[in-house]
Amino acid sequence: MANTERRDIEDIEDVRVQDVLATDPGSDVSGEASFVIIGCPVDEGVIRNGGRPGASQAPPLIRKHLSKMTPPPDMREPFIELLRRGRDLGDVPDAGMEEMQEELASRIAPWLEKRVPVIVLGGGHETVYGHSMGYRDARQPHHILNLDAHCDVRPLKNGAGHSGSPFRQILEDAAGMCRSYHVLGLQTQSTARKHLEYIRSAGGDYTFADQTDSGSVLDKIRKLTGGKDDGTAVLLTLDMDVVDQSEAPGVSAPCISGLPKSLLLETARAAGANSNVLSMDLVEVNPFFDRDDQTSRLAALVVWHFVLGLCFRKDE
Repeated sequence: MANTERRDIEDIEDVRVQDVLATDPGSDVSGEASFVIIGCPVDEGVIRNGGRPGASQAPPLIRKHLSKMTPPPDMREPFIELLRRGRDLGDVPDAGMEEMQEELASRIAPWLEKRVPVIVLGGGHETVYGHSMGYRDARQPHHILNLDAHCDVRPLKNGAGHSGSPFRQILEDAAGMCRSYHVLGLQTQSTARKHLEYIRSAGGDYTFADQTDSGSVLDKIRKLTGGKDDGTAVLLTLDMDVVDQSEAPGVSAPCISGLPKSLLLETARAAGANSNVLSMDLVEVNPFFDRDDQTSRLAALVVWHFVLGLCFRKDE
């Protein structure tokens, strides 16, 4: 996003994220970081699931719009300091879906072990399987909180995963690092009863869109993070197709009765502020079907709000 050579911020009147956050695509994890960003430009799983390809093009566009955003005036100094210590790790190399999932896992696992917040830019929702595998490799137990119009617990197709199967794959992973799965924002016309039964049988729960608001989402975050401190983290995954099509047209599967974009922004900020939310991914942005980069801009703003939330984390 920016060069590794940092500019003197005091000499810049109108500071932007690109002036502060350094691009550091290397594999060295010996240093410290306030957070890391990594892209996973994959949509092979979307294609396998019969969806619209294009999500693989999202990470650079999200970065482009994030890079132009400014620190909030009332939080300028802490926001800039957080960015100074942040690292953009670049993108996972373009390869086959399974290879990209494994590579994503290997790149984020060392940061998860150090409990450094991770932001993953998808990609289709198959991205989250690699994301969760990073927890597996780090031996980090976690809950998953998903805002999504769909359950995404479909069976494999011909033995292969896809964008509709990642949470089944995660829940059935032999390592058992995922402790529970919770999904909010489901659309009744896009949800099979068998999939709800599967979620319940795995000890998870779900909420339909008409019952999903800021109160229900923030309450779920509190319940997942406010209990006994047993080291279990929360992986937050945000599927942009949960947002109403009028506000997020550029997605793999548009939703004509989705949630308002303000809910995603509020969720991201609250999650950023919660030290038990160890990572967030943002998936299913599809630039091929966007309107004036509307959805990519929204995705960038979601990331901005998560980073802003990090400024409010208490030192542990």
